[in-house]
Amino acid sequence: MVVLQTKLRMKLNSSQVLYFTLTAYVDSGLLKYFCFFILLVLYVLIIGSNVLLIVVICVNRSLHEPMFLFLCSLFVNELYGSLGLFPFLLVQILSDVHIIPAPLCLLQIFFLYTYGSVEFANLAVMSYDRYVAICRPLQYNSLMTAQRIVFLVSIIWLPPLFCVGFTVFLSSSLQLCGNVINKVYCDNHSIIKLACNDPTANNIYELIMAFLTVCVPVSVILYTYLRILQVCFSGSKQTRQKAVSTCSPHLASVINFSFGVSFEILQSRFNMDTVPGLLRILLSLYFLTCQPVFNPVLYGLNMSRIRSMCKKLLLNSVRK
Repeated sequence: MVVLQTKLRMKLNSSQVLYFTLTAYVDSGLLKYFCFFILLVLYVLIIGSNVLLIVVICVNRSLHEPMFLFLCSLFVNELYGSLGLFPFLLVQILSDVHIIPAPLCLLQIFFLYTYGSVEFANLAVMSYDRYVAICRPLQYNSLMTAQRIVFLVSIIWLPPLFCVGFTVFLSSSLQLCGNVINKVYCDNHSIIKLACNDPTANNIYELIMAFLTVCVPVSVILYTYLRILQVCFSGSKQTRQKAVSTCSPHLASVINFSFGVSFEILQSRFNMDTVPGLLRILLSLYFLTCQPVFNPVLYGLNMSRIRSMCKKLLLNSVRK
């Protein structure tokens, strides 16, 4: 009988799994309404702040420079990633049964993994832009042409979309022996761990994609900042001030996002049962919830040109 049940489970594949159960949610009673309110306010803040900065950059021709166009791409990605998480969390918090249809689970994985990959690629391109501006200022206009900007934006978005799309395709074709995910949202490695057969090919591909979408951009960022530091130490005081004013927000964003992603990678690959459950949930949500708020606030407050344009736009809207 046990053998027969095991064989029946082995025949279950992902196309037959109609839904996944998310077990990280806890019954918090009336507290769930408070959590819902906090997340709703956070989501509205993310939409408002990112849309404001996108509009400011788009409508002001004086901001149509490579650095600000890459920032616009970054803010679009914050909206994109938030769309894949917040509406889902808001529904799940108020729900008594925490299940998600299998196609929607795979779609969420596509959104969140694409968001993370695009974020790293965008930060890497921005570091390259700062490297050219500080280390090769006389060649900046000849290097950062309109064609080069279009190419770099394509590099930011297209490879992650194709790579993550293939990742989701591989996961959707897995034979699964369960449908329980111990998280508050879907992630690819949790589905791989449910596989009936040996998922070595999926694990290898996931590691290769992690290397290409995380390690390669981070290597670009480290290299460009080493070169920028060299120029700062050997350059004038004006050069150092320019580097600090333009690189500080970017460096803070890189550190913040890398911290959140590092914990998520460690949690998915290693046993984190010694970490309290609530802390695991908060840290796993950190890079998906804080970065979309952190970036617009950071760049909006620290970059004087964006800050002044935001004030003008808000004052004009109030007068009307």
